[in-house]
Amino acid sequence: MTLAFSALAPYQVSLPPAPQCQTRNQTRIRSDIQTVSPVSLITTRRSLLHHSSTILLYFITGGDASAASAVKFFEIAGSGGVKALELRAGSGGTPRDGDEVAIHYYGRLAAKQGWRFDSTYDHKDETGYSIPFVFTVGSRKVIPGIEAAVKSMKVGGILRAVIPPSQGYQSTSQEPIPPNFFDRQRLFTTIFNPTRLANGEGSTLGTLVFDIELVSIRRP
Repeated sequence: MTLAFSALAPYQVSLPPAPQCQTRNQTRIRSDIQTVSPVSLITTRRSLLHHSSTILLYFITGGDASAASAVKFFEIAGSGGVKALELRAGSGGTPRDGDEVAIHYYGRLAAKQGWRFDSTYDHKDETGYSIPFVFTVGSRKVIPGIEAAVKSMKVGGILRAVIPPSQGYQSTSQEPIPPNFFDRQRLFTTIFNPTRLANGEGSTLGTLVFDIELVSIRRP
């Protein structure tokens, strides 16, 4: 089966640099969305997934090929292949195992052309403020790619992490879990699709892109 990009609807993606909005006691990324035209390319589904990181760069930079080539990701040491792009440098402390951290994030799935499956900025308390995601570093309750990314950050920083399947979801119980049932179902049925895994697409199906803001650290 082939996919013609020109036949697909335009995609919506978040573009850096991330504009800032004020929430209570923190700075957040605003969800600015721009519609861009798809890449003019005909390819097989498997080839598309194989080159998903290149295509994501194209979308991330608003369809500007020269800007995409200038984007410089680095691989986080000891992360198992997590690649990162610093969107804003932090000035606070760096987390270590045992610390309780609070983060905000946008989570996207490369296999769905950068579909955003979750955002903590959409998780509101009774007063309408965004609720960060809180976890203990080293607890192994969250996917390894997020732990690796957070441990490389300083408080106040914002990082875009491209997480390979080996460092992403290995089960449906790993956090962060989208609270919306339909988003959760779409995410996991894509990543753990038995037919596509049998076709050898497992190395690309679960590639994730997380924009992460490290809000705070609490030491035990």
